[in-house]
Amino acid sequence: MNRLLTILLLLAGAAFACTTIIVTPAASVDGSMYVTHSDDNELEDERMIFVPAMSYEPGAERNVYCAGNALGEFPEYNCYTYPRLVCPERGPGYDTPGYPISIPLGTIPQTESTFSYFDGIYGIMNERQLMIGECTCDARIQLDPEPGSRIFYSAELSRVALERCSTAVDAVRLIGELIDEYGYWGTGETLLLGDPNEAWVMEMCCGTMDSTGGLWVAKRVPDGHVFVAANEFRIRDIDPSDPDLIYSDNLFETCEARGWWSPEDGTLDWLSAVSNGEYRHPYYSLRRVWRVLSRVAPSLELSPWVEGGFTRDYPFSAEPDTPLTTRDVMALHRDHYEGTQFDMTTGPAAGPFGYPYRYYGPYDGSGVVDSSYTPPEGAWERPISVHYTGYLSVNQGRSWLPDAVGGICWFGPNRPSETCFVPFYCGISDLPLNYQTCNTAEFSLESAWWAFNLVSEWSAIKYSYIRKDIEDMQDEIELRELRSVAYLDSLTMTMDADERVALLTEWCTSNADTVVSAWWDLSHILIARYDEGFVNAPGHMGYGVGYPQGWLLTTEWPNGPVTYAPSED
Repeated sequence: MNRLLTILLLLAGAAFACTTIIVTPAASVDGSMYVTHSDDNELEDERMIFVPAMSYEPGAERNVYCAGNALGEFPEYNCYTYPRLVCPERGPGYDTPGYPISIPLGTIPQTESTFSYFDGIYGIMNERQLMIGECTCDARIQLDPEPGSRIFYSAELSRVALERCSTAVDAVRLIGELIDEYGYWGTGETLLLGDPNEAWVMEMCCGTMDSTGGLWVAKRVPDGHVFVAANEFRIRDIDPSDPDLIYSDNLFETCEARGWWSPEDGTLDWLSAVSNGEYRHPYYSLRRVWRVLSRVAPSLELSPWVEGGFTRDYPFSAEPDTPLTTRDVMALHRDHYEGTQFDMTTGPAAGPFGYPYRYYGPYDGSGVVDSSYTPPEGAWERPISVHYTGYLSVNQGRSWLPDAVGGICWFGPNRPSETCFVPFYCGISDLPLNYQTCNTAEFSLESAWWAFNLVSEWSAIKYSYIRKDIEDMQDEIELRELRSVAYLDSLTMTMDADERVALLTEWCTSNADTVVSAWWDLSHILIARYDEGFVNAPGHMGYGVGYPQGWLLTTEWPNGPVTYAPSED
């Protein structure tokens, strides 16, 4: 895929689309920290890759690579949407035969040793329970990479952090130092960084006067709160006296030099200084922020309507009315505004069976909602669960357990609403091959992703029926997994480190294979059960349920040929 085509496809709606959430320990039922990331771009490389821990000789250098998920593909660096990296030095998962080796933008000094971690489009989680989430945001200045002066995008920054850090604040400081010294390119970005005790929101963009370095800010999320970001910066006032804020030394100077802020303006507002606002159309981002905060804290009575993209009506974070469980956090990502005035399972576009997904086209526009924005003729609501999601990670950190057991990545390939989450302990020594295999351009029975995609796609033919079948399977498997996790937590406490890792790796692989097999079986069941528009069962085939009466009355059906007389129309 050439770079121009990639950019056009990204602007058409499949990029700039992630939703990412933090649930701090005092906001969860059992004291877990959660950091989630819905990677909403099926054009990308949806593999979850295991990167092993490594040791290096003094003087070694670490390659820094380009990323095809920022501003499109860069063939001059062998940088494509698939595979995202070809760099065998990071382990077998990134040794992809048949594709050219990635060309680095530059190098940084390597450390003596690195941690193992799970990697996706962005880094996911390491063996020390450091967790990462991400979403892309608008920034006034977005630059291409430049070897020697702008070599880091957030994707590589997230990976270096997982390789080298065990706490969120250390990751913030490391990422800031790397941006300052080696330069930042690409889109504006929000990274969520969490460990079992503390979570930070870090936002970054280009913008320095000499086009090197970059601008960045980070804010700690208060314990007991929930945070959400959805493709728009969420940090606002930069108060130098705030102990929960860290930012680049050049921030005030650069914003003043650029004309984005003046001391006479008072406190610097990060969002309005460096960004133009929301992507695509009003509420593309803010509706998701409203939905998550209104679900976890309905007592706030937040309005879904605001004056503009720079509203202050929604708090940075909120204390939930009721502490959240693991499945509560998953459910936040499975949302299509059900039960609200924006419910995407209702209305003409949902069809007779309440299909909540809308396919974007050239009539939907693109760009940023700024002073030059021209509204399209119409717009779809942007739900949290979208049809082009590549994968969703719900990372869970637990401070009271050893790292290898305490950290769990609950990973769901494809759409959040129709996927099934599978737990992977962060201390395992490898990931199953079917989760490390996926090319979204080529159907494969060897890929877990395609099993979930097949079920998701088939659900479109009779969604209100099939969604119930999927929910039943999700409940059965995910509740069973939660019980298994509780048992394994207890069982492994008395084991030595090597025995623990071996057992957890074996169980994670076996469980994942079982779930993927069950999902392939589910696809076969659904194909037969709803074949030809019927509801079929052995001994009861061809049951014609037809269409819901309310939907029928919106069609030509009431005026159909019920007599031999000519129609009065």
